[in-house]
Amino acid sequence: MDELTESGYAGLTMDKVATRAGTNKNAIYRRWPNRLTLGIAAYRQLVTAVRPPDTGSLRGDVLEVLRQANRHWSSPLGAILRELFAAAGGASELLAQLQERSSDAVVAPWLTILGRAVARGEAAPEALHPRVATVAIVLLRNEFVVRGVPTAPDDVLVEIVDEVYLPLVRRRDPAKS
Repeated sequence: MDELTESGYAGLTMDKVATRAGTNKNAIYRRWPNRLTLGIAAYRQLVTAVRPPDTGSLRGDVLEVLRQANRHWSSPLGAILRELFAAAGGASELLAQLQERSSDAVVAPWLTILGRAVARGEAAPEALHPRVATVAIVLLRNEFVVRGVPTAPDDVLVEIVDEVYLPLVRRRDPAKS
């Protein structure tokens, strides 16, 4: 973890890690078959779980989570994550490895936020689906991975929430269907 935070993924080598750990490269390779898996394992140890906010409104909660994620992905640790995305050759492979421990860690806070909104009458109960719940964070991640932005402007976050997420999760009028 220290080597990754000091050198970034680009500077991470099995030799440096082995030297820092006081072992040889073969011992490192027995546990992590390549630099990418080692980098992902180290990154996962660096990231801490964040409790979902409770601002009293769905819009406020979702904006707060997106703003927290934006700050993280714009930080030096987020730069390492962006390097890992690039090295993995695509978000899906990296996300599968990053979420190896538990995909619930990503989905659970979103389902909590959405569950509160359903209880307050701000969202439809059928919106309580993992794919629906996480749409906002996936769209923000897309800004970093696909567009390659170093940070997303706040107006993009507001647009994700107001133009995509809220219309998706709100109650639908059956008369208009």
